[in-house]
Amino acid sequence: MSDCQGLGDCDESRLQRLYEYLDGALPAHDVAEIRTHLETCPDCLEEHDLECMIRSAMKRSCHEQAPAALKTSILDKIHALRAQS
Repeated sequence: MSDCQGLGDCDESRLQRLYEYLDGALPAHDVAEIRTHLETCPDCLEEHDLECMIRSAMKRSCHEQAPAALKTSILDKIHALRAQS
């Protein structure tokens, strides 16, 4: 895979930041950085497009909404794990 400037390598760090980008969990300056990167990295763009297709299919097949407290709880746990690393 290609070298992802600003995203680390094209493995775990790339995927983590891409998922955060798609989840709307990145600060504005990181969003701009990811968008710019996607314009120049075909591997990351392909991964982005695949994840978008998967999310779209899931939205079409799932009609239940998760409780807002669940999202807050999950994000709190993610932030706590990051603080530990």
